[in-house]
Amino acid sequence: MATGNGRIKVLIVDDSALVRQLLTAILGADPDLEVVGAAQDAYIARDKIKALNPDVITLDVEMPKMNGIQFLRNLMRLRPMPVVMCSSLTEQGAEVTLAALELGAVDFVTKPKIDLAHTLENYAAELIDKIKIAARARVRGLFVGGAAGAGALRAVAGQGSLRYRTTDQLIAIGASTGGTEAIREVLCRLPADAPGIVISQHIPAMFSGPFAARMNASSRMTVHEARDGQLVIPGHVFIAPGDQHLVVERDGARWRVRLTQDAPVNHHRPSVDVMFRSVARCAGPNAIGVMLTGMGADGAKGMLEMREAGAHNVVQDEQTSVVWGMPRAAANLGAAERILPLHEIADQILEWVAERNTSAAARARA
Repeated sequence: MATGNGRIKVLIVDDSALVRQLLTAILGADPDLEVVGAAQDAYIARDKIKALNPDVITLDVEMPKMNGIQFLRNLMRLRPMPVVMCSSLTEQGAEVTLAALELGAVDFVTKPKIDLAHTLENYAAELIDKIKIAARARVRGLFVGGAAGAGALRAVAGQGSLRYRTTDQLIAIGASTGGTEAIREVLCRLPADAPGIVISQHIPAMFSGPFAARMNASSRMTVHEARDGQLVIPGHVFIAPGDQHLVVERDGARWRVRLTQDAPVNHHRPSVDVMFRSVARCAGPNAIGVMLTGMGADGAKGMLEMREAGAHNVVQDEQTSVVWGMPRAAANLGAAERILPLHEIADQILEWVAERNTSAAARARA
C-alpha cells in the first residue's frame, strides 16, 4: 500500500496541534513516508480518510467529541485499515491501548515527550519502523458485538479438561507485534488444567500487568504477571513483566520462574530467545515451544535450541499473523515442527500433551 510515488500515505489523528506538528515532521523526514493530512478529531478524520485514502493512521486515544477507541471501533467495522495508536505511558493508557489492540489496531507508540528533545531520535526511529510495518500488516475487520471471534473464544474456554498428569510438561510462548490478541486466542482455547505456561511478549513495563489481567479474565487458566521465584504449575500462566527477562530454572522435580534485568537481547527485554534457551536447558523434550506473530527474529535461535533438545515446536502461519517476522525466522532456521493457522495451535499443543501423557502412562504400566 503506497502512493503513486511509492511512498506510504499516513494520516495523523491527534487533538494536540503540537503533537500533530511533531509527528508530521518526524514522518515527513523519511523518504518512504508521506503525511497526506492531519485531523484534530474523529469527525474530521472520517472525512479525510474518505478524501485522502491513507495507508496507515496514527490515532490518539484521548480526543474530543469521540474518543479514539470509539472511532477505532467504527473504523474497523466499516473500513478496516492499519492503525498505530498513540498512548500515554500510564496504567490507564495501557488499559485503553490493550483494548485498541483487541479491536484490531496493529501496534502502538507512546506519546512523544516533547520537552525531552534528546529522546526524540529514538522515538522517531520507533515510530517510523512501526508505521512501515503497519502498512504491510494483515488487518482484520471487527464484527458487531466485539473483536473478531471474541465470543467464540470465550465459548471455547469453557470446554473440556485434559484429565492428565501435566506437572512434568511446560509450554513456552513468544510473540511481538499482534501478539497480545494471538496469545489471547491460544489461551482461550486451552483447558484449566493445561500444563504450566511461560510467555515473553514484547511490551512496555507499564503494560504487562494490565495485559496479564486481561488474559486472566478471558482464560480458564490463572494468568499472572510473573514474579521472581514462582513455581510453574499446571493451570497457571506466567507473563514476563515488561523490561525484565523471564527464564525458567529447574528446582529439583519442579520449575521456577526467574526474572532478570540482564542486558537486552535482540534489542528486547523481555527477550523470547532468553526464555526459549532457558526452557531448552531445563525442560528439553518435556517442553512445547510456540512462536506467534511478531516483527524481527527474536526467539528463532532459542526455538532451534529447544527443538535440538527434543521439544515439540509450532509457529503461527503467515496468513493469520499480523506480521510474519519471528515465526518466519524460526521456520527458516528449521526450528518449527509445525506451521499452523492461529486457531489450530491450541489443538496441536493439546495433542502433543496427550501423546506424551499416554506414552508416560504406558511406560509406567510396563
